[in-house]
Amino acid sequence: MRDNPVVSIIIPAYNEADSIVQAIERVRAVPLEKEIIVVDDGSTDQTPALLAQQPDVVVLRHERNMGKGMAIRTAIAHSTGDIIIIQDADLEYDPMDIPRVIAPIAEGKAQVVYGSRFLTTKRPKGMRLPNWLINRLLAGMVRWLYWHPLTDEATCYKAFRADLLKSVPLTCQRFEFCPEVTAKVIRRGVKILEVPISYEARTTLQGKKIRWWDGVEAIWTLLKWRWKRF
Repeated sequence: MRDNPVVSIIIPAYNEADSIVQAIERVRAVPLEKEIIVVDDGSTDQTPALLAQQPDVVVLRHERNMGKGMAIRTAIAHSTGDIIIIQDADLEYDPMDIPRVIAPIAEGKAQVVYGSRFLTTKRPKGMRLPNWLINRLLAGMVRWLYWHPLTDEATCYKAFRADLLKSVPLTCQRFEFCPEVTAKVIRRGVKILEVPISYEARTTLQGKKIRWWDGVEAIWTLLKWRWKRF
């Protein structure tokens, strides 16, 4: 790890015209050596046109919507930084938390760090009860199945040493990126460190795309990768 590591900030985006420019501007303002990679996952709104106006951003495009997991996998393959972190385009997460999340990796104290929404509060403001319940269940499953203490399995803010993440064989298509990468790094014997972050929940009317069946898929993914070879 270099003394001043480059951070690859990956932003999957699907029909995020209302927030993508603001998201990029806020990520751009983060005081780090960084590359910003946005994967337009087959957007049908003005997202592609807005991204074309961002000359300092690496823009990759899927011609059809393939899912968040595929967008992340595409970005990982094109990243050149020492550290990789995921940033959602909807601004539920504050990019100014990124330096705190990546710091233990930059300092050589961890290989994987998650930004937890639950270290400072039991239930973040605005988080709907069903979302809170599934988050509690998924974190509990990691503790029960993998014997690993974790408070927030489904957080967006997941940061990795780039060489580690690129060595993990991912198969995810949609939102199952979170449980799959969690399961696989733990099974490799890698400890996941957590740090507190801020969070502002977005509603379905505001464009939140995750649905109840994604929670079911996450449960199945944690069960599947507990024993399946990879």
